[in-house]
Amino acid sequence: MIVIAGPTAAGKSRLAMALAEAFGGTIVNADSMQVYRELRVLTARPSPADEARAPHRLYGVLPGTERCSAGRWLGLAVAAIRETWQAGRLPLVVGGTGLYLKALREGLSPIPWVPAAVRAEAQRLREALGPERFRAAVAALDPETAHRLPAGDTQRLVRAWEVATATGIPLSRWQRQSPPRAPIAARFLTVAATPSRAVLTAAIDVRFDRMIQAGALDEVARLLSLDLDPTLPVMRAAGVRELAGYLRGRTSLADACTAAKRQTRLIAKRQMTWLRHQMEVDLSVSAQHSETLDPKIYTFIRQFLLTEAG
Repeated sequence: MIVIAGPTAAGKSRLAMALAEAFGGTIVNADSMQVYRELRVLTARPSPADEARAPHRLYGVLPGTERCSAGRWLGLAVAAIRETWQAGRLPLVVGGTGLYLKALREGLSPIPWVPAAVRAEAQRLREALGPERFRAAVAALDPETAHRLPAGDTQRLVRAWEVATATGIPLSRWQRQSPPRAPIAARFLTVAATPSRAVLTAAIDVRFDRMIQAGALDEVARLLSLDLDPTLPVMRAAGVRELAGYLRGRTSLADACTAAKRQTRLIAKRQMTWLRHQMEVDLSVSAQHSETLDPKIYTFIRQFLLTEAG
């Protein structure tokens, strides 16, 4: 299979589409926000026209009322990849959520079931304490996990707290005792979209302006009307909090857009850092190459596929 990784707004979807059309591929989503159906515009999900050009899987498949963990995504992704192979097509796994891509290649450690009451308490405590103090609370239970995670990594810190609280054993110890195993037998070719910082910043700004023109405000208004738990992942998508502030009269639209673009740049920076340090990359391409399928990219991937077939 081919994995296309990179930061948000780097041109991964355009590159995936070109590869899908050239090599008979099915595009499998590996973005933690694009799984939610309520935010097509604000999460830059493929358009209906794009979905008609090539098969797409795991886009908009869950309601925002649910939480999509890495484990849940992995189960869905493995099933989608196997179905893609059975259809005689090439899986193209596309996204910037590093934990999802790492889980696909290496697997996840099995962790015991956690009662719903403990999960709810973890969310309440995180909201009451705030990022830094909650991280300190996690450190009291699982110092190893708290040390390697930033305070802003809410989902994994909450997971560490709830596992340690429910089982009496730190998440880090569970992971050492039950090392992960690869969930699927595959040969991976990893392509990274790695534009320069200046190019990426400009792309983020232009894309967000287009999102506003395409109806992002209406999308967020509909999401707010559902009165969802603010700790749900869909409520933390880049732009939701900022545009919600404008819709509630707390800020101007210009200031909301500026803040949303800034937040998106921070996400892109973290994704680039993860890519540099956590991902084994076979081929790096610039954003310009993502517009059309460069002959060098085509030749590189074709050779990979011929080698595997031989």
